Amino acid sequence: MPQLNIPGIPDEDEDAEKSLLANLLQESRLYHQSKDYKELLDFVTKLPNFAPFNAFLLNLQKPGLRFAASKFDWHQRFGREVKEGARPLVILWPFSPIALVYDVDDTEGYPLPDSVLHAFQATGVLKNNDILHFQNLLLRQGIELRQIKYGDGHAGHIQAEQIIEGTDIIERSTDTKKRPTYRIRVNSTHDPNVQFVTLIHEMAHLYLGHLGPDKYLKIGERFSMTHEQAELEAESVAYLVCKRYGVESKSEAYLADYVKANDKTGDIHFYMIMKAAGQIENVLNLGDMVSFGPKKQLR
Repeated sequence: MPQLNIPGIPDEDEDAEKSLLANLLQESRLYHQSKDYKELLDFVTKLPNFAPFNAFLLNLQKPGLRFAASKFDWHQRFGREVKEGARPLVILWPFSPIALVYDVDDTEGYPLPDSVLHAFQATGVLKNNDILHFQNLLLRQGIELRQIKYGDGHAGHIQAEQIIEGTDIIERSTDTKKRPTYRIRVNSTHDPNVQFVTLIHEMAHLYLGHLGPDKYLKIGERFSMTHEQAELEAESVAYLVCKRYGVESKSEAYLADYVKANDKTGDIHFYMIMKAAGQIENVLNLGDMVSFGPKKQLR
């Protein structure tokens, strides 16, 4: 089984990963209906201790799973032991083909805290200092986050640019070692939580490849798509990241309306959506990933 592409890890096996995902979707015949797709996104939001792609794999293996963790985490973090004969679930793991995790129903011991079962609800309200923290993290990737005072009706936007004598020139990185220059603007008059939603939506467009390929950020070439398709992908990523981090967004209403108006998901690119969400979480240091021991960290 191919290795999952993880932000910060070389992506030589990306074609194999895409092939794996395509085969899984074809064999399972799942998620072609809009309702099933929305339910998949809801499932991924409820497992913030797993990267989005791994949460997707868990949903394929055991729909309705409440919570899962490694045998190490069950023992060390939660005071629970895996029951004899329990069947493990498979996830992909950096530098190794697979790793095994277990459903909470296959463990016994201390009760699982509500803060774990409902982790995404336990996140505190974002403050202005959080946005400033994200600014510093984004600069390392060549992304400049600016808070601009706009009218209330404008949330923000993104562009790739290099400023030369006052002229904006679109430029992306064509070298894996040269950082690009991107600028994301958010409305400084909005609440920090609203700014966060805007930030994630604009980052989604970037990491989904809607602005074009970028070698430094490991963003591949995407075929042309309609505006509606691009927005659906970006809203899907925003919904995943925001919900997993405990921030409510308009993306949920957008996706609910889409489900009502469309029976089919169309050309949804599951791999790119899950990968983009994972990249964004990695860049912004969001979430607390499952652990397999002091020397092996899963992301």
